[in-house]
Amino acid sequence: MRHIITGGSGFTGTYLASALIKQGEKPVIFDCREPRTPHGSADFIRGDTREYRDVARLNLGADDIVYHLAARQFHEGVPRQNRDEWFADVNVGGTRCLLKAMAAGSSQRLIFFSTDMTYGIPNSTPVSPLHPQRPIGPYGRSKLEAERLLTKAGQEFGLKASIFRPRLISGAGRLGILTKLFRLIRAGLPVPLIGAGKNRYQLIAVEDCVAAALAAVRRDCPSGPFNLGSDNPPTVKELLRELIRRAGSRSFLVSTPAAVLQPTLSFLDWIGLTLLYPEQFAIANIDYILNTATTKICLDWKPQRNDMDIIFDAYSEFTKSADAQS
Repeated sequence: MRHIITGGSGFTGTYLASALIKQGEKPVIFDCREPRTPHGSADFIRGDTREYRDVARLNLGADDIVYHLAARQFHEGVPRQNRDEWFADVNVGGTRCLLKAMAAGSSQRLIFFSTDMTYGIPNSTPVSPLHPQRPIGPYGRSKLEAERLLTKAGQEFGLKASIFRPRLISGAGRLGILTKLFRLIRAGLPVPLIGAGKNRYQLIAVEDCVAAALAAVRRDCPSGPFNLGSDNPPTVKELLRELIRRAGSRSFLVSTPAAVLQPTLSFLDWIGLTLLYPEQFAIANIDYILNTATTKICLDWKPQRNDMDIIFDAYSEFTKSADAQS
């Protein structure tokens, strides 16, 4: 049995590969980029999930388990126009190509990381895995279409696919949307909030995501879908105040009316001066908590990290990197 990680050189893939190696496995990392941290106990195959001839080189077989993490996300130079096509090119096209190779090799077990953004703006919170899926942007739409491909593959060749919908995955080494925030705090500058900051914006530790994926494999890849999020997240204001305190920063929080700031962010995005993308700022001032009860029961899983430790780990790694470059 082989453990194959598409997108294995990325943030979550790196943690997953390390966890598998600790279990005595030799994972196969499939990515168009080499891992930043070399894994001596892993095999690396350079390839693009959109290219069937690349994916075919994996020689997928019936005993293999595939962790499909390869995806375009918001931190990778999103174009101003044709965003649906840009995200779908990899997130849908790459998934379709991978499923073709899995069918050809009678490979039937898949772990897929989708996103909570397939839900869109929630009707109520905590958000159930059965909540209607109404994504409000191109990334969420691309992931929803990929989920539909997995459902179809289950009907056509018996694919067993565990679908995970995580909140914001973070931890040491993950920046992305948090980079601008961390720069302000490191510089001791004011930190603007979208709204009053009384809402809760849930995180999930990358280590807890890996634990959930491995738990699903042990149970032969039940379909779910499975929400992933921390327990008892604080309000945004509580989270950022504590981060500023732990960081020893002079920064302070500045509440801004969401009704004013969100149209401003939308305009800046439209003219190419993007600070946040619409899928990010549209939910930044609302309570957005995922209900993880199904995940806990079906996978015997429980998040081990809290939001404060998660974000401080990410900030600490950010400052180490910034210090090393200065």
